[in-house]
Amino acid sequence: MVDRVVILDRDGVINEDTEHFIKSIDEWIPLPGSIDAIVRLSHAGYRVAVATNQSGLARGLLTPADLDSMHRKLRDLLAEQGGRIEMIVYCPHGPDDGCGCRKPKPGMLEEIGRRLSVNLAGVPFVGDSLGDIVAARAAGADPWMVCTGKGEDTLASGSPDLAGVPVYADLASVADALLHG
Repeated sequence: MVDRVVILDRDGVINEDTEHFIKSIDEWIPLPGSIDAIVRLSHAGYRVAVATNQSGLARGLLTPADLDSMHRKLRDLLAEQGGRIEMIVYCPHGPDDGCGCRKPKPGMLEEIGRRLSVNLAGVPFVGDSLGDIVAARAAGADPWMVCTGKGEDTLASGSPDLAGVPVYADLASVADALLHG
């Protein structure tokens, strides 16, 4: 069987996003259909990974324990339906820290490729921002966009980086395309 992998951004793709950062488990609210979409992908044999910038850590807005509790909630919601996420990689740095992992840099995606022992060529990376698109291309993955989160604003930017990027309403539509496309 071919090793099927999909990588997801978190805020705005899996859960609601806000310009004020997701700082607690109470603020971590799944978008409609996102948990089911990941479960369907899991059941179909996809290895699902998450790559997420979490500069709220560097800004002191949340602790690693807060972030862990959000990710535990995500994993628990998936497990209740027999789904799973293979791995979650996050960048704890701020935008001015100069790290190689913060999107739009490809570090997190490359780490996922190494840890899953998979070539990222042809692997969809689903995001809602230009940083996600640029990171996907830099890592050799295929950028996919959703209109949730920052997606509508990203599309409205008219950036040339969006050329040729498939656009879907939400993560459920992405799952439909991967499973039936």
